[in-house]
Amino acid sequence: MRLDLLTKLNEARAERRAAVLVTAMDGGAQRIVRAEALAGDALADPIDEALRSGKSGMVEHEGATYFLTVQVPPVRLIVIGAVHITQALAPIARLGGFDMTIVDPRTAFATPERFPDTPVIADWPETVLPPMKLDRYTAMACFTHDPKIDDPALEQALAADCFYIGALGSRKTHGKRIERLHAKHFTVEQTQRIHAPIGLDIGAVTPAEIAVSVLAEIILSLRKKPLRVEKAA
Repeated sequence: MRLDLLTKLNEARAERRAAVLVTAMDGGAQRIVRAEALAGDALADPIDEALRSGKSGMVEHEGATYFLTVQVPPVRLIVIGAVHITQALAPIARLGGFDMTIVDPRTAFATPERFPDTPVIADWPETVLPPMKLDRYTAMACFTHDPKIDDPALEQALAADCFYIGALGSRKTHGKRIERLHAKHFTVEQTQRIHAPIGLDIGAVTPAEIAVSVLAEIILSLRKKPLRVEKAA
């Protein structure tokens, strides 16, 4: 690999940005395609699919063969609220390969004893989240039901364009939440990205079932390319 290409890959890695090294199998010509510059690229569709899967591999395009070397940052899951659902979510998120962190200023809940294998930060989201530099490879799930805790986290997730944003609560609760966010000048297009009620509709009742539905929805958002009807909606 040329030194300039290696430098670009290292820069993308340091900035938590996705990139693909495209190698033409006939002749060995190489180039770097970063995720944010994908539009208009001749290999946009196969590169987009590779980025969603996170897997490198061979692709065919117009009679030519290319190898796509995929580099994506580790997917983070930030959970706001050290509640029962979070206790069920932590182990399955870890099994799914997610780098999970729990944020909750309520020190009675946010304790290492309740979450022995997951980082817990007992502080307010507006203090904790900015240094974490949320991005498009970050998912956020809010579980506290407390606007003083959830709202600042949602504001930062929307501003950072996190790939998944979900919040616990009824449709009525979410309606009031949306009103507050609109009052903070977030657009309808932005607030429509919030999954609420949170989780896939599988009839979940228990904390463990809700945790499964939430993780499934996060994986769906990460891996599945939206259908045309979904884009239109």
